[in-house]
Amino acid sequence: MSAAEALGRGQTEGTALAGKVAIVTGAASGLGRASALALARAGARVVVADLDAQGGREVADMVDGDFRACDVSDLDANRALVQFTQERYGGVDIALLNAGVATGCGVGEDFDPARYRRAMGANLDGVVFGTHAVLPALRARGGGSIVATASLAGLAAVPLDPLYAANKHAVVGLARSLGPALAPENVRFNAVCPGFAESRIIDHLRGLLSDQGLPVIPAEAVADTVLRILAGDGSGECWFVQAGREPEPFRFRNVPGPARPVDPTATGTLIPS
Repeated sequence: MSAAEALGRGQTEGTALAGKVAIVTGAASGLGRASALALARAGARVVVADLDAQGGREVADMVDGDFRACDVSDLDANRALVQFTQERYGGVDIALLNAGVATGCGVGEDFDPARYRRAMGANLDGVVFGTHAVLPALRARGGGSIVATASLAGLAAVPLDPLYAANKHAVVGLARSLGPALAPENVRFNAVCPGFAESRIIDHLRGLLSDQGLPVIPAEAVADTVLRILAGDGSGECWFVQAGREPEPFRFRNVPGPARPVDPTATGTLIPS
Protein backbone atom coordinates (compact mmCIF):
# COMPACT_ATOMS: atom_id res chain seq x y z
CA MET A 1 0.00 0.00 0.00
CA SER A 2 1.42 3.38 -1.02
CA ALA A 3 1.54 6.49 1.15
CA ALA A 4 -1.18 8.04 -0.96
CA GLU A 5 -3.42 4.99 -0.39
CA ALA A 6 -2.63 4.85 3.31
CA LEU A 7 -3.16 8.55 3.86
CA GLY A 8 -5.86 9.19 1.35
CA ARG A 9 -8.80 6.99 2.29
CA GLY A 10 -10.71 8.78 -0.47
CA GLN A 11 -8.54 11.91 -0.42
CA THR A 12 -5.76 12.92 -2.77
CA GLU A 13 -2.21 12.94 -1.49
CA GLY A 14 -2.21 16.72 -1.63
CA THR A 15 -5.07 17.08 0.88
CA ALA A 16 -4.50 14.20 3.28
CA LEU A 17 -2.67 16.43 5.79
CA ALA A 18 -4.20 19.75 4.78
CA GLY A 19 -4.27 22.16 7.71
CA LYS A 20 -1.68 20.18 9.69
CA VAL A 21 1.56 21.75 10.91
CA ALA A 22 4.67 19.58 11.10
CA ILE A 23 8.12 20.02 12.59
CA VAL A 24 10.90 17.89 11.07
CA THR A 25 14.32 17.83 12.73
CA GLY A 26 17.39 16.79 10.79
CA ALA A 27 15.50 17.85 7.67
CA ALA A 28 18.35 19.32 5.61
CA SER A 29 19.26 15.98 4.03
CA GLY A 30 18.58 12.26 3.91
CA LEU A 31 15.53 10.85 5.64
CA GLY A 32 14.47 14.20 7.10
CA ARG A 33 14.59 15.91 3.73
CA ALA A 34 12.57 13.16 2.04
CA SER A 35 10.02 13.20 4.86
CA ALA A 36 9.67 16.99 4.80
CA LEU A 37 8.97 16.84 1.06
CA ALA A 38 6.46 14.01 1.53
CA LEU A 39 4.64 15.84 4.31
CA ALA A 40 4.40 18.97 2.19
CA ARG A 41 3.06 16.98 -0.77
CA ALA A 42 0.41 15.60 1.56
CA GLY A 43 -0.68 19.13 2.40
CA ALA A 44 1.11 19.86 5.68
CA ARG A 45 2.90 23.11 6.49
CA VAL A 46 6.46 22.16 7.41
CA VAL A 47 9.06 23.77 9.65
CA VAL A 48 12.49 22.47 8.67
CA ALA A 49 14.98 22.23 11.55
CA ASP A 50 18.68 21.40 11.23
CA LEU A 51 22.17 22.66 12.03
CA ASP A 52 22.92 22.73 8.29
CA ALA A 53 21.56 26.18 7.46
CA GLN A 54 22.23 26.04 3.73
CA GLY A 55 20.66 22.61 3.23
CA GLY A 56 17.83 23.44 5.60
CA ARG A 57 16.91 26.64 3.80
CA GLU A 58 16.95 24.82 0.47
CA VAL A 59 14.47 22.25 1.78
CA ALA A 60 12.33 24.97 3.38
CA ASP A 61 12.14 26.72 0.02
CA MET A 62 11.15 23.46 -1.67
CA VAL A 63 8.27 22.88 0.75
CA ASP A 64 7.24 26.55 0.97
CA GLY A 65 7.93 26.37 4.68
CA ASP A 66 10.31 27.85 7.22
CA PHE A 67 13.81 26.97 8.36
CA ARG A 68 15.03 27.15 11.94
CA ALA A 69 18.55 26.33 13.05
CA CYS A 70 18.27 23.89 15.93
CA ASP A 71 20.71 21.83 17.97
CA VAL A 72 18.38 19.07 19.16
CA SER A 73 20.76 18.15 21.99
CA ASP A 74 19.89 21.52 23.59
CA LEU A 75 16.57 21.53 25.46
CA ASP A 76 16.10 25.27 25.12
CA ALA A 77 16.67 25.04 21.37
CA ASN A 78 13.85 22.49 21.13
CA ARG A 79 11.57 24.75 23.13
CA ALA A 80 12.44 27.71 20.89
CA LEU A 81 11.68 25.63 17.79
CA VAL A 82 8.23 24.72 19.07
CA GLN A 83 7.54 28.29 20.17
CA PHE A 84 8.49 29.61 16.74
CA THR A 85 6.21 27.09 15.03
CA GLN A 86 3.28 27.99 17.27
CA GLU A 87 3.77 31.70 16.68
CA ARG A 88 4.20 31.23 12.92
CA TYR A 89 1.43 28.72 12.25
CA GLY A 90 -0.78 28.79 15.32
CA GLY A 91 0.13 25.34 16.64
CA VAL A 92 1.82 22.00 16.04
CA ASP A 93 0.16 18.74 14.97
CA ILE A 94 3.10 16.53 13.96
CA ALA A 95 6.70 16.23 15.14
CA LEU A 96 9.14 14.03 13.24
CA LEU A 97 12.14 13.78 15.56
CA ASN A 98 14.61 12.60 12.99
CA ALA A 99 17.96 14.28 13.67
CA GLY A 100 20.78 11.82 14.20
CA VAL A 101 24.50 11.19 13.75
CA ALA A 102 26.87 8.25 13.51
CA THR A 103 28.77 7.39 16.68
CA GLY A 104 32.35 7.26 15.43
CA CYS A 105 33.76 5.33 18.37
CA GLY A 106 33.35 2.20 20.46
CA VAL A 107 33.72 1.45 24.16
CA GLY A 108 37.30 0.11 24.03
CA GLU A 109 40.54 1.87 23.22
CA ASP A 110 38.80 3.96 20.59
CA PHE A 111 36.31 5.40 23.10
CA ASP A 112 35.96 9.14 22.70
CA PRO A 113 33.80 10.86 25.34
CA ALA A 114 33.13 13.84 23.07
CA ARG A 115 31.94 11.63 20.19
CA TYR A 116 29.89 9.56 22.62
CA ARG A 117 28.16 12.62 24.05
CA ARG A 118 27.54 14.02 20.56
CA ALA A 119 25.86 10.80 19.45
CA MET A 120 23.79 10.40 22.58
CA GLY A 121 22.88 14.08 22.49
CA ALA A 122 21.56 13.94 18.94
CA ASN A 123 20.14 10.42 18.80
CA LEU A 124 18.55 10.10 22.24
CA ASP A 125 18.46 13.50 23.95
CA GLY A 126 17.11 14.98 20.73
CA VAL A 127 14.10 12.67 20.91
CA VAL A 128 13.55 13.12 24.65
CA PHE A 129 14.00 16.91 24.55
CA GLY A 130 11.93 17.20 21.38
CA THR A 131 9.12 15.20 22.93
CA HIS A 132 9.19 17.23 26.13
CA ALA A 133 9.14 20.49 24.18
CA VAL A 134 6.34 19.60 21.76
CA LEU A 135 3.92 17.81 24.10
CA PRO A 136 2.27 21.00 25.44
CA ALA A 137 1.73 22.21 21.87
CA LEU A 138 0.13 18.92 20.83
CA ARG A 139 -2.08 18.89 23.90
CA ALA A 140 -3.19 22.43 23.09
CA ARG A 141 -4.40 21.14 19.71
CA GLY A 142 -6.33 18.31 21.35
CA GLY A 143 -3.77 15.73 20.26
CA GLY A 144 -1.25 15.00 17.56
CA SER A 145 1.48 12.64 16.47
CA ILE A 146 5.17 12.20 17.26
CA VAL A 147 7.31 9.94 15.09
CA ALA A 148 10.89 9.29 16.19
CA THR A 149 13.50 8.00 13.78
CA ALA A 150 15.09 4.98 15.41
CA SER A 151 16.80 2.32 13.29
CA LEU A 152 16.94 -1.37 12.62
CA ALA A 153 19.87 -1.00 15.04
CA GLY A 154 17.20 -0.42 17.69
CA LEU A 155 15.72 -3.85 17.02
CA ALA A 156 18.84 -5.98 16.60
CA ALA A 157 22.39 -6.36 17.87
CA VAL A 158 25.02 -4.24 16.10
CA PRO A 159 28.48 -5.51 17.13
CA LEU A 160 30.19 -3.01 14.80
CA ASP A 161 28.61 -0.01 16.56
CA PRO A 162 27.25 -0.92 20.00
CA LEU A 163 26.82 2.69 21.12
CA TYR A 164 24.65 3.52 18.12
CA ALA A 165 22.62 0.40 18.87
CA ALA A 166 22.33 1.50 22.49
CA ASN A 167 20.82 4.91 21.74
CA LYS A 168 18.54 3.52 19.04
CA HIS A 169 17.35 0.75 21.38
CA ALA A 170 16.58 3.53 23.85
CA VAL A 171 14.42 5.32 21.27
CA VAL A 172 12.56 2.07 20.57
CA GLY A 173 11.98 1.58 24.30
CA LEU A 174 10.75 5.15 24.60
CA ALA A 175 8.29 4.66 21.74
CA ARG A 176 6.95 1.39 23.13
CA SER A 177 6.50 2.94 26.56
CA LEU A 178 5.30 6.45 25.72
CA GLY A 179 2.94 5.25 23.01
CA PRO A 180 0.37 3.69 25.31
CA ALA A 181 1.04 6.27 28.04
CA LEU A 182 0.15 9.21 25.78
CA ALA A 183 -2.64 7.55 23.79
CA PRO A 184 -5.40 8.54 26.28
CA GLU A 185 -4.50 12.18 25.54
CA ASN A 186 -4.93 11.59 21.80
CA VAL A 187 -1.17 11.95 21.34
CA ARG A 188 0.36 9.13 19.32
CA PHE A 189 4.04 8.25 19.66
CA ASN A 190 5.63 5.81 17.22
CA ALA A 191 9.07 5.06 15.78
CA VAL A 192 10.34 4.27 12.30
CA CYS A 193 13.25 1.82 12.16
CA PRO A 194 15.05 1.80 8.80
CA GLY A 195 17.85 -0.52 7.79
CA PHE A 196 20.72 0.92 5.75
CA ALA A 197 18.91 3.90 4.23
CA GLU A 198 20.18 6.77 2.09
CA SER A 199 21.57 9.34 4.53
CA ARG A 200 24.84 10.84 5.70
CA ILE A 201 24.97 8.33 8.56
CA ILE A 202 25.92 5.51 6.18
CA ASP A 203 28.63 7.48 4.34
CA HIS A 204 31.41 5.58 6.13
CA LEU A 205 29.73 2.25 5.33
CA ARG A 206 29.04 2.67 1.61
CA GLY A 207 32.10 0.71 0.52
CA LEU A 208 31.32 -2.15 2.88
CA LEU A 209 27.66 -2.26 1.83
CA SER A 210 28.67 -2.32 -1.83
CA ASP A 211 31.24 -5.08 -1.26
CA GLN A 212 28.64 -7.22 0.50
CA GLY A 213 25.96 -6.53 -2.08
CA LEU A 214 23.63 -4.95 0.46
CA PRO A 215 21.12 -2.52 -1.07
CA VAL A 216 20.70 1.00 0.28
CA ILE A 217 17.07 1.81 1.02
CA PRO A 218 15.88 4.97 -0.75
CA ALA A 219 15.09 7.80 1.65
CA GLU A 220 11.69 8.08 -0.03
CA ALA A 221 10.78 4.58 1.16
CA VAL A 222 11.33 5.69 4.75
CA ALA A 223 9.33 8.88 4.17
CA ASP A 224 6.51 6.79 2.73
CA THR A 225 6.50 4.71 5.91
CA VAL A 226 6.36 7.86 8.05
CA LEU A 227 3.22 8.88 6.18
CA ARG A 228 1.72 5.44 6.72
CA ILE A 229 2.40 5.73 10.45
CA LEU A 230 0.70 9.12 10.51
CA ALA A 231 -2.26 7.72 8.59
CA GLY A 232 -2.83 4.92 11.09
CA ASP A 233 -4.20 4.91 14.60
CA GLY A 234 -1.50 2.91 16.39
CA SER A 235 0.65 4.22 19.22
CA GLY A 236 3.79 2.63 20.60
CA GLU A 237 4.56 0.94 17.29
CA CYS A 238 8.05 0.55 15.81
CA TRP A 239 7.85 0.16 12.04
CA PHE A 240 10.78 -1.53 10.34
CA VAL A 241 11.85 -0.51 6.84
CA GLN A 242 14.01 -3.14 5.20
CA ALA A 243 14.98 -3.74 1.58
CA GLY A 244 12.73 -6.26 -0.16
CA ARG A 245 10.14 -6.29 2.61
CA GLU A 246 6.85 -4.52 3.14
CA PRO A 247 7.19 -2.07 6.07
CA GLU A 248 5.07 -2.93 9.08
CA PRO A 249 5.14 -2.70 12.88
CA PHE A 250 7.73 -5.03 14.41
CA ARG A 251 6.11 -7.77 16.47
CA PHE A 252 8.00 -7.96 19.74
CA ARG A 253 7.94 -11.25 21.59
CA ASN A 254 6.30 -11.16 24.99
CA VAL A 255 8.67 -10.79 27.92
CA PRO A 256 8.40 -13.85 30.20
CA GLY A 257 6.36 -13.14 33.30
CA PRO A 258 6.75 -14.61 36.78
CA ALA A 259 6.67 -18.37 36.97
CA ARG A 260 3.86 -18.07 39.49
CA PRO A 261 1.12 -15.43 39.59
CA VAL A 262 1.39 -12.46 41.91
CA ASP A 263 -0.72 -12.80 45.05
CA PRO A 264 -3.29 -9.96 44.79
CA THR A 265 -3.51 -9.85 48.60
CA ALA A 266 0.23 -9.30 49.04
CA THR A 267 1.42 -5.85 50.08
CA GLY A 268 4.23 -4.82 47.81
CA THR A 269 5.96 -8.18 47.61
CA LEU A 270 6.12 -10.83 44.93
CA ILE A 271 5.67 -14.51 45.63
CA PRO A 272 8.95 -16.24 44.76
CA SER A 273 8.74 -18.99 42.18
